Amino acid sequence: MNDHITHDDPGSADDALLEEELRQAAAILDAVPAGLLQLAVEAYALHDLDARIAELTFDSLVDAIPVRGATDVPRMLTFQAGGLTVDVEVTPDGLMGQVLPPQPAGIEVLNGPRRTAVLTADDLGRFTGQAPPAGPFALRLRTGGETVVTEWLRA
Repeated sequence: MNDHITHDDPGSADDALLEEELRQAAAILDAVPAGLLQLAVEAYALHDLDARIAELTFDSLVDAIPVRGATDVPRMLTFQAGGLTVDVEVTPDGLMGQVLPPQPAGIEVLNGPRRTAVLTADDLGRFTGQAPPAGPFALRLRTGGETVVTEWLRA
């Protein structure tokens, strides 16, 4: 009994036809929404091939010991990429943070594939942003000739 199909098998033409019909049906019945396709294209366009990823090393939602009776405690995040550390505080009023070692930096708040805010870290590495990000967000930092992108998180 031969379990493999060869190109000479008359059934392989039927299989190819069936596969093509299934592809066409899926494209019609289960098409990718245009908005989602556009978001995917934009996300890929924003992908920095030479950017280093800053890993999340501390998240107060996971790593901190809760303080009894404390409400509206800001979320504290720490990201690291090599010798660069970014501390971020997320509050209902916005973002506040510092780049360490202290240095000026351009910071973009990414919300999905779009940039929602452009912040500037001063000479001491401090930065603030007015509105907290809604939904998933990441930060893209440009310090000197280096680009660092944080991991994506939900606000």
